[in-house]
Amino acid sequence: MADTNVKKAGRWKRFFYSDLMLGLSDARQLAYIAVLTALCIAVNFFEIKFGDVQFSFTVFASILTGMILGPVYGFVAVFLGDAIGFLVNSGGFLYMPWVGLSVAMMSFIAGCVMKLPMHFKGNVYLKLAIICLLTLFVCSVGINTTGMYFYYTRVGFSQKALGYIADHFGGVNLYWTYALVRLVFMGQLINSAVNYVLLFIAVPILGAVKPLRLRFE
Repeated sequence: MADTNVKKAGRWKRFFYSDLMLGLSDARQLAYIAVLTALCIAVNFFEIKFGDVQFSFTVFASILTGMILGPVYGFVAVFLGDAIGFLVNSGGFLYMPWVGLSVAMMSFIAGCVMKLPMHFKGNVYLKLAIICLLTLFVCSVGINTTGMYFYYTRVGFSQKALGYIADHFGGVNLYWTYALVRLVFMGQLINSAVNYVLLFIAVPILGAVKPLRLRFE
């Protein structure tokens, strides 16, 4: 029945929604969205924030959500999860909407990449590699780091960021200097790498759990 529903769906609907979601009733779709939104909320409680540095499992949860729900539902679930998660665990920080947009776009990209027509054994690993590269450069750098840069140019860079820039780059506050400092010296690249490794470990395990009906291919 589920496969029949997928085949009956239009081309664009099959692209923007995962096969799993297309094969479920409306009630079960809502249940999946609610569970994964809750996951995105939960990861906010495990964030470690100090100054400009932040370590979390947000990248992992966002990409996994997109792989399971597809681009559209994934985007919505992650954006809501980030916003609600911030409200319950802000840590005294200001809400920055580009952060929510960044992680939501990670989910959207993951859902789109999973729809690429690859028909060979182990294609999920190639798709994961593509997802990691795209989310790093489009979301972590293109959206999140850019948003942070323009924010700090308005309110002033923190002393910690200025210290890194002064020590390693002679105090030049250019965009790519800040991006390099944030990604490399302030740990964001390591944080992303840890999340990507977790994906390569978790995805095949989750795909092997038959009751979940997850088909990562």
